[in-house]
Amino acid sequence: MRLDKLLANSGFGSRTEVKQLLKTGAVMVNDIRVKEAKYQVKEESDRVEVNGETVQYAEFTYLMMNKPPGVVSATEDNWDETVIDLLDARDRAKKPFPVGRLDKDTEGLLLISNDGVLAHNLLSPKKHVDKTYVAKVDGVVTEDDIAIFKEGVTISDNYTCKPAVLEVIQAEDGTSEAQITIQEGKFHQVKRMFEAVDKQVTYLKRLQMGPLKLDPTLALGEYRMLTEAELQTLMAAGK
Repeated sequence: MRLDKLLANSGFGSRTEVKQLLKTGAVMVNDIRVKEAKYQVKEESDRVEVNGETVQYAEFTYLMMNKPPGVVSATEDNWDETVIDLLDARDRAKKPFPVGRLDKDTEGLLLISNDGVLAHNLLSPKKHVDKTYVAKVDGVVTEDDIAIFKEGVTISDNYTCKPAVLEVIQAEDGTSEAQITIQEGKFHQVKRMFEAVDKQVTYLKRLQMGPLKLDPTLALGEYRMLTEAELQTLMAAGK
């Protein structure tokens, strides 16, 4: 791989900015100062340093975000802040995208990656990857609601959802908190499922996608790289 491409993909600036960086003599490859942008490096074995900082190159990036409400699950938007806008410049350099989407006012677990194969596998209905949410709703969730969700509730466009698991966490004063697990990702699906049983979602948070659970230490808007163990279990779920 060209040295300027590796540095640009690692978040050290655009190709033009990287070329200017190289001219300053700030880049070392295997302890040799390199100023040529087209210099070929072996990303698996060569040691690249910028001002003494070792470049940790990886083709793919896998990030877990605790998505805040008010931010859209998109790579760009003309009106609203996106989840990609919340990333540092180096994390944006590899052109990641949200794997699936959460509604603008929904918060919680969001996987952000540039691995198209993994994204396809996790989102494919054929893979039956569970997605678990906690919802607060106006109305008391009943045993009848649980049975309807288990059979497959029909939502507003006459689409019958796949069977879902609905569990009541608590119910009081005409409201309920419930956990719901689905295997699809239709537009506003969870909200529309509750609307189908005459209930209104007032709060929605995703807790889990396949085996990947939201890190409870992440504040809204924060993110981190997946651990190797998390990545391996996620890869296995998408096979």
